[in-house]
Amino acid sequence: MKKMADLFFQRSLQKMLSQSLSYSALATVGLVASALIVSGKASAQNPQPLNANQITSYAQAVLAMEPARQQAFDEIKKLMGEREIPKIVCNDSKSIGSLPKKAQDIAVNYCQRSQKIVEDNGLTIEQFNKITVDIQSDDNLKRQISNTLIRIQNPAKNP
Repeated sequence: MKKMADLFFQRSLQKMLSQSLSYSALATVGLVASALIVSGKASAQNPQPLNANQITSYAQAVLAMEPARQQAFDEIKKLMGEREIPKIVCNDSKSIGSLPKKAQDIAVNYCQRSQKIVEDNGLTIEQFNKITVDIQSDDNLKRQISNTLIRIQNPAKNP
């Protein structure tokens, strides 16, 4: 009986961890979006549905960017001390220019790495930004990306 309870607890713990990672990655999307979104709204005219490859590419890019985003944030936070870290937008020189010089270098490096990650995952920055904007208002897309993030993070369970 004890073995069965341990097995159930282990599976529940794994499921909770998987979901937590997925939700964290989706939350990261919002933060990444603030760093990458090109000024101007995404076109809402005749939106084209995304295919499975685009959704997978987006999820892989988000997961690949997260360690770099966290590292850049931590480094900037150390440099800023007790001061509040302003919103950093990669294509807004004013947002980056408001940072101390060393923090500017970190932010620019992060922006360049993020752009490369997006492109290495088969998307343009415009496509990535559009998906990021679409997630905010499309629950079905948000669910698809969340499921894809879970699948990518648990490859053994989803062959």
